[in-house]
This record gives sequence, C-alpha cells and structure tokens, in this order.
Amino acid sequence: MSSGRTAAKEAKLRAILDAATELLVEKPTASLNDIAEYAGIGIATLHRYIESREQLMLQLGLRAVEVVEEKLSRIRPVGEIGGDYIPELIEALIPLGDKINFLAKETSLHYSEEMGAAEARVKEPIREAIRSLQSGGAFREDMSADWILEVLYSLLFVTWQQVHEGRIAGKSAAKLVIDTLYHGVAAGADRR
Repeated sequence: MSSGRTAAKEAKLRAILDAATELLVEKPTASLNDIAEYAGIGIATLHRYIESREQLMLQLGLRAVEVVEEKLSRIRPVGEIGGDYIPELIEALIPLGDKINFLAKETSLHYSEEMGAAEARVKEPIREAIRSLQSGGAFREDMSADWILEVLYSLLFVTWQQVHEGRIAGKSAAKLVIDTLYHGVAAGADRR
C-alpha cells in the first residue's frame, strides 16, 4: 500500500479490503458494485481506492500477507520456545483461513511479481524455523525445509476448505493440522 496515503485513508482501504474479502469468500463472482454496497460505500468511493477488479485482487492478496505478517510477528521466535513454534503458528493462522484460502484460489495473483515477493517474505521466517526445528531433532532432516513448509501449507489449505464447507469444526481445526503434521495418518503406536 502506498506510503503517501494518510493513516485515515489506509484505515479506510483496509476496511474496504476486509469487507471485500468477506463478500468474495461467500460470493466469488461479486461485482465491484456488490463490493461497494457490502462495504457501505458508493462505487465512486470504491474507485478512489481501487481502479479495477485485478487491482482489487492484488490489494486483497497484499492485505492478506500484511495480516499474516502481523500474526507472525506476535509468535515468539523458534529459538525461544523450541517445539511450540509450529503449534503456535498453526493456531495463529487458522482464524485467517477464509481470506487466505480464497486468495490462494485467485489465479491472477499467481502472475504478480509483487505478490510472489510478498509471499516469499512471509514464508522465509517459517522456513528458517523449520530448519531450526530440524537441527533440534523435532523434524526429520532427510526432508527439505521447503517440503515440510509446503506440506504445512497444504494441510492448512485443506483444513480451511473443510472448515468453510462445514466438514470440520473451526475449534478443532488447529489440533487436526498439528496432529496430522506431527503424526501423519498411520494407526497405532508405530508411526514411521
């Protein structure tokens, strides 16, 4: 988001983006007019902040990254808490599921260099935490940190989708992801 905007305009844009995300999660084909109405503003006001649907999607993606970064900044570094980092990370990210799951499905974002750089910025501290956990013996070292990170992301996306579809309760989602990541789906005590 532009650094030239005032704090009030930034707050208004965030409110518009948050409202747009809420609506688009439920109605992915919502028009800009629908979004303006849902946000409680006129279409002219919306166009002062967003010029097109493509720009809206990019702004929504960048807003999601901003929210994730805010959540991540509240989690203590892996060196301070050891093996609790990943469960705390999952607990922090589960409530953001609808936004992130929706945006992951928005194909226009896959072609944005700005969005790619923002996503890489979010993933890097998690990747470093995974490497640290591998060094400490919490995660296997015969798998790359990138693989473990992508498995974690995949579990999160599937979980968010299942919560959204009402197949699992939101309150049990984090535990399900943690159990699956750490123990897989094998039955019995010998989980290889």
